[in-house]
Amino acid sequence: MSEERPWLKNYPKGVPANIDAEKFLNVVEMLEGCFKKYNDLVAFSNMGKDLTYGQLDTLSKQFGAYLIYRGLQPGDKIALMMPNLLQYPIALFGALRAGIIVVNTNPLYTPREMKHQFTDAGVKAIVIAENYAANLEKIIDTTSIKTVIVTPLGEMLGAVKGLVTNLVVKYVKKMIPKYDLKNIVSFKQALSEGKTQELDVHYGQPNDTILIQYTGGTTGVAKGAELTNRNLVSNMQQVGGFLFQFLEEGKEVALSPLPMYHIFAFTVHALALLSVGTKNVLVTNPRDLPSVIKEFNKKEPITLMTGVNTLFNALTSHPDFATANFASLKFAVGGGMAVQRPVAERFEKITGAKLIEGYGMTESSPVASCNPIDGTDKIGSIGMPLPSTELRIIDEDGNVLAQGQVGEIQIKGPQVMKGYYNRPEATAETIKNGWLCTGDIGQMDENGFFKIVDRKKDMILVSGFNVYPNEIEEVLASHPKISEVAAIGVPDPKSTEAVKVFIVKSDKSLTKEEVKAFCAENMTGYKKPKHIAFREELPKTNVGKILRRALKEEEAKK
Repeated sequence: MSEERPWLKNYPKGVPANIDAEKFLNVVEMLEGCFKKYNDLVAFSNMGKDLTYGQLDTLSKQFGAYLIYRGLQPGDKIALMMPNLLQYPIALFGALRAGIIVVNTNPLYTPREMKHQFTDAGVKAIVIAENYAANLEKIIDTTSIKTVIVTPLGEMLGAVKGLVTNLVVKYVKKMIPKYDLKNIVSFKQALSEGKTQELDVHYGQPNDTILIQYTGGTTGVAKGAELTNRNLVSNMQQVGGFLFQFLEEGKEVALSPLPMYHIFAFTVHALALLSVGTKNVLVTNPRDLPSVIKEFNKKEPITLMTGVNTLFNALTSHPDFATANFASLKFAVGGGMAVQRPVAERFEKITGAKLIEGYGMTESSPVASCNPIDGTDKIGSIGMPLPSTELRIIDEDGNVLAQGQVGEIQIKGPQVMKGYYNRPEATAETIKNGWLCTGDIGQMDENGFFKIVDRKKDMILVSGFNVYPNEIEEVLASHPKISEVAAIGVPDPKSTEAVKVFIVKSDKSLTKEEVKAFCAENMTGYKKPKHIAFREELPKTNVGKILRRALKEEEAKK
């Protein structure tokens, strides 16, 4: 087995080669076990307000009962459109217990993007933060949504704190545009009405779709990945098998700056960490760095966290981060985009804890590989496959490549999605003989560690040579005067394409000449940027992933 799966010889002690994908038939069964086992422990905390596992059990059941009372049936879809709030896990687990399929929706979506997602999935109900209700008003008549639950940000924070929070958001920060939606109810009203109803809990079968998670919106028409009970139960166990031996049951405090409508935070914080009785600290606005840093200095210090490279970069560059309390921090996991070596090294130097990189896709629920925490990790690597997961490298003809060769990464395991909702052709293009085609270019070394070279579509062709933006960005990110960088290919009459970099300075004295000299020292000729542009900021998704596509579109318009 080790010859076929060479990474097994480097697995941390105690990590199983495989998980039991049939241990739980469905997510609800697993959740109810957690509610009972950790009844008095805090499951989620937000803005200083705690929600215990027992309270989550009661409130989610009330919410699920309300959905059935309003006429929804198992198999119907509900959109959850809010940042990290206590309302989210209540609505999520309530919907799942009622058999309602959840459609996570980015609250920063435009009306056009909302319309596409809601009509494509056939959404019949929605829980939406009040800040975004005006956008829903513009398109709701084009959808099948009949049940609308609007929630102010502070609705679950208690009478006094909730009132103050809502007043500040509405009248001081003026974050709530006027809206006029008909027949809406508040989140608390839904809970109150659900309290008077009985819920016949729907457990479901392993292959039932319970989550439709949209992906690909930055590269084309967003497609809904159908994730099943088996997909999510498997990925929870895979993450747990790889990482949880380093955690103490009932004693962990996990920081979640990433929104839980993002699949990485969803699987890790909303699901997997509950199985060891973790307290999940939800950050509503991760762009507010002082509020993120403040969480490390609370009475119960943070023991682990997740995030994306841009967040870790911003934190390690903030003057207050170095003085925070990291005494209890065991490790951090970066996902969603590549973790750059300089960022990982700065994080470990400041905190004394490792920043390990995980890898996956929405279509793999999402985690497929991760670096171990026991000292065998490799910065810049995405680590090794999780239990019951296989990764391989193939060429353009589908041939499996040997160790060290560069090609497309494919994933196989019980966490790979059922398919794209109502898109059989796209599914067939993406899943071939059980293997998920990632579109990521990578290689595997002799020890079974994988490394991302780049996205296939982002590769730059310079005079016949393949240039990978990730490599250019990582080199430049190590320059002490550079805060952030993005590299793209632009048309060039002599070399087909040339490298152009967009740089955000951390030191205003930085010049193009310095950048060129640095590149000359660290890159071979065809990789060196031909064009250099300084910017105040780079375009990003709401979870911090740099949008190379947006930069390419800007260049195309010139």
